[in-house]
Amino acid sequence: MHAAIRNALLNIMFILLTALFSSTTLAAKGHIEIESFHLIKSDENLYINVQADIDLSTTMKQALEKGVDLYFVTRLLIMKPRWYWLDKEVARSKERIGLSYQALTRQYRLLQRGQSQSFPTLKDALQALGHQPDLLIKEHTPLLSDTSYTAILQIWLDVSRLSKPFQLEWLDTQDWNLSSEKKIWQVTFPLAPTTDNESDYR
Repeated sequence: MHAAIRNALLNIMFILLTALFSSTTLAAKGHIEIESFHLIKSDENLYINVQADIDLSTTMKQALEKGVDLYFVTRLLIMKPRWYWLDKEVARSKERIGLSYQALTRQYRLLQRGQSQSFPTLKDALQALGHQPDLLIKEHTPLLSDTSYTAILQIWLDVSRLSKPFQLEWLDTQDWNLSSEKKIWQVTFPLAPTTDNESDYR
């Protein structure tokens, strides 16, 4: 009886320690998880709203506090499938947002479309970074009605904007490898009429 209770307690402790180790490892590496998004048609333009959970690796946080600016890219591609050749890109949205730390004011700053916004903590800045509404989708060719397209959405840290020493470090370590998984789904235009005229994938 006592042995069974002891084994049960050991199993519980093992599960708790495993969960703690996993969460600590995830926090040390950083992550980007796209939580939700939807397409919206407004004033003859097409937009996408994106909500993501973003955290930095320990190495990124240290570099940020030392004055290294980090740039994140959110990109949506809308592709037209072609059975005889590679799929054709017919529309895209690409947004680049800079994240920096101001040592004098001890505040974090986001720079987007020439506009900056300051935050007292990194947590606040990352929450704002993960909330990206009304990203304009530019059409290369008109999107045809009743035609199925493939949409691909991804967010990543743009290591090409880092200084050369950090780009070389990226080649040798995973500490600078920060990217969401690609979200891929099929969309047909015009968008299906729903309450918010939106097309969701979660």
